[in-house]
Amino acid sequence: MKRSKLVLSSTAILLSVQVHAIEINGWTGVGNYGTGVADGSVTLSPYTDSSQYGWVSTRNGVDGVGLAGIGGAGNSTNGSVLTSSAFSAEAGSSLQFYFNYVTSDGAGYADYGWARLLNEDMTQASLLFTARTTVGSDTVPGFSMPAPDATLTPTNTPIISGEPLWSPLGGDSGSCYSTGCGYTDWVQVSYEILTTGNYLLEIGVVNWNDEFYDTGMAFDGATIDGVDINDGSGEVPAPAPLALVGLGLLALGVSRKQK
Repeated sequence: MKRSKLVLSSTAILLSVQVHAIEINGWTGVGNYGTGVADGSVTLSPYTDSSQYGWVSTRNGVDGVGLAGIGGAGNSTNGSVLTSSAFSAEAGSSLQFYFNYVTSDGAGYADYGWARLLNEDMTQASLLFTARTTVGSDTVPGFSMPAPDATLTPTNTPIISGEPLWSPLGGDSGSCYSTGCGYTDWVQVSYEILTTGNYLLEIGVVNWNDEFYDTGMAFDGATIDGVDINDGSGEVPAPAPLALVGLGLLALGVSRKQK
């Protein structure tokens, strides 16, 4: 009977590591944001066993959220920003996540999205990347935008052109203004932390030169050395096989004591 209980416990541990769903509880945001599942042009991300992703959209966004000093001639208008709770990271550790940039706007009104790593005092530690349609070229960094600090996989990020279907775009889902509409599909972001400390991850998107034809960005799988940044423990959990070994040793110890 005792062996049966041990097997059931081990099975529960194996099952507990098989599902991943991003949670934005504890994140703070302005504008329009949420979580979603496979929807039109946007599939679930490649993050292992992902069941949903987070997103931000310019649809029903707020003014004043664009990044200063970038974008070229023109002005950012309304948009949305979502910021994680603080997480700890050691120098040399790897921040990774996925994004999918989706836009119904183009030509001289090409919107943009971004991801930043913030220090605990909310100053910028790194502008990880910006995303903006460049017809015939890469979306990251896009025209009139700075080069990314992070490494992208794949390195080439052209827009998959067309009229993107995605609920966070609201009434602009399935629409397109001029050239440059579409989506990147999922791209992995990797960044090596330079200094040990506490950080926040910021995801944003903003309209450019008008408030028509909206843009959004999906994201998923934000981890430090493979541990969800929302985990909060600051410790890397033992892989399931090691946990099973630990249970086996514990059971052996109990058996010896009973003898």
